Amino acid sequence: MSTDDATEKARENGNGVELPSTQRLIPFENKEHNPESYEDMQLDYSPLLFSSLERYLPPNMLNLPRDRKVHFLSDILTRYSPQGEHTRVQKHRKYRQQILSNYEPRHKELYTMNAANFFVPSFLKAISENSEESFRSIMVEPTPGVYTFEMFQPKFCEMLMAEVESMERWVHDQRFHIICPNTMNKYGVVLDDFGLETMLNKLMDGYICPMSRVFFPEVGGLTLDSHHGFVVEYGVNRDIELGFHVDDSEVTLNVCLGEQFYGGDLFFRGVRCDKHVNTETQSEEVFDYAHIPGRAVLHRGRHRHGARATISGHRVNLVIWCRSYCIDRD
Repeated sequence: MSTDDATEKARENGNGVELPSTQRLIPFENKEHNPESYEDMQLDYSPLLFSSLERYLPPNMLNLPRDRKVHFLSDILTRYSPQGEHTRVQKHRKYRQQILSNYEPRHKELYTMNAANFFVPSFLKAISENSEESFRSIMVEPTPGVYTFEMFQPKFCEMLMAEVESMERWVHDQRFHIICPNTMNKYGVVLDDFGLETMLNKLMDGYICPMSRVFFPEVGGLTLDSHHGFVVEYGVNRDIELGFHVDDSEVTLNVCLGEQFYGGDLFFRGVRCDKHVNTETQSEEVFDYAHIPGRAVLHRGRHRHGARATISGHRVNLVIWCRSYCIDRD
């Protein structure tokens, strides 16, 4: 190979580092490496997932340009994802782009993380101190593994509900069919599909992850790297209740946004493995929680729970399913 050919080959592989087809991720996380942000890139998978996986790159790849790392990691994700997953991801990307190209946000300030305007001071103080002691100082743990605390300011709750109302009005006016929040809820909106993914990524990474590392390290709380963020609605002409289930997540954040309603309490019934998920509940595992606007409930996804009937009024909840690529939930 001539010198010119070698130089061109080096350029093709980024910074003169060749990427042989046998290149693999390392088996252990490089905790000393500070990964790059991928949030400004158009990706088929969560930007946080790429940042998380970057810690497993071989040393000779850590300083490559982002596009080279994305290419390498995307290839791995495509090859090792379940059959048909890549096609599903591509279709969903087109679906989301159709929304983003046409929907005009009502409250644009919601789409950028603004902690001082979103969170109550006590929550921000606990996060800034970043210790189990500071977290517990604002929390109540009414039953093992379920934590409740004040999180959002009333203005944030009101703005997010108004934004969801605007999204739903656009859907109605455009006669656009949107994907339901999950397999059990028919009413609500997937916020990620309407452009709030980046903000919710920051919410998870900067404000949920610190608590999850402390309280849920054994179930993926140390390695949360993606999320599914949505709003669900209960009441007249909406969902009434939610049956006994577990979430498709490692850690779940559930926050009531409002409005006026009666009923709708969450009920928790302990943690089980997949094999015994429907076994009888012990008396000490029984806990019911009454929603309070702005107050969060944090629990592991496998904690069995449901929602009682919302008898009157209109209840709106923000739910974020936080996931770790390292955990196999199947």
